[in-house]
Amino acid sequence: MSWRWILLLPVLLWLGYLSLYTVDATEYVYLTQFGRRVAIFDGGDPAQAGLHFKLPWPIQAVQRLDRRLQTFDLPGAELLTRDPRAGTIDKTLTIDAYVCWRIDGSEGADRFVRAVGTLESAQLILGQRVASDLRAAIAELELDDLINADSARVDRQREAVRQRLLEQGNPSLRKAARENYGIEVVDIRLRRANHTGVVREAIFERIRSERAKKAAEYRSEGERLAAEIRSQAEREVAEMKAEAEAKAIQLRGEADAEADRIRNEAQRADPRFYAFLKKLEDYQRILGDGKTMLLLSTHRELFDLLFEPPGSEPKKPTPPRPVATQPEPPLRGGQ
Repeated sequence: MSWRWILLLPVLLWLGYLSLYTVDATEYVYLTQFGRRVAIFDGGDPAQAGLHFKLPWPIQAVQRLDRRLQTFDLPGAELLTRDPRAGTIDKTLTIDAYVCWRIDGSEGADRFVRAVGTLESAQLILGQRVASDLRAAIAELELDDLINADSARVDRQREAVRQRLLEQGNPSLRKAARENYGIEVVDIRLRRANHTGVVREAIFERIRSERAKKAAEYRSEGERLAAEIRSQAEREVAEMKAEAEAKAIQLRGEADAEADRIRNEAQRADPRFYAFLKKLEDYQRILGDGKTMLLLSTHRELFDLLFEPPGSEPKKPTPPRPVATQPEPPLRGGQ
């Protein structure tokens, strides 16, 4: 008898392990019997959470579903914006977005298991619907609605896109997800809007061109100002030189007039001494230039000081010698 109990004890323990299960506060537990729903336990309800009993598998089975908020990113898509002036498409933007969702209660868990099955399938279904609606919403916006220095305008447009993705449509995404799949779509947000690689390069090239143009304008303005400064400086220098030359001419004229006045006074005071000084100046001008020989006639008044110094008696002039003349020869013949 003891041997039987020893053999049955592991079997009983194994059956007990297969018959007992727990409901965690972060999950729904979907209990089925031969594939049909028997019960759904919500871990968020303290009365339903905890330890439970079921028939062993394969009679009854348990499927666990995460009741917490789920988040997934949409793959970056290149979407076209609208040009309102031309009424056509405009630039291409790369839009990154994310979706927040969760299972919509116990009843939603039943629809979720029947229509979707897994979290990965739910993300695939929601991603396709959101990507399609997002493409249509972006196609009605301008480029400046999503990329602009005015952050308030960008925030308003992003909120409008969010409301359109969640509430608009027939049926809306929230309503369709809840009724068809047992999913509550909590939020959809645009994470980032950026230009594509080709457009970014064109923008950078335009920025470089504008900066080069601005630099050329600054250089041109600087050269213009430098030319004006140089012209003003040259004009002021010319005016200063003209004033200085006029002043110099005036001073020279005044000096010459003063010198003439002094000379005239000196001449009136002692005419012979004045004449003596003038002749000395002439001697210095003629003889003081380094010449070694000068042949001039002594019968000129210029050299009378050399032969008659001041204070000596003037010499009597020497009469010129008579020149002998010879008679002309008589003419021959009948001349």
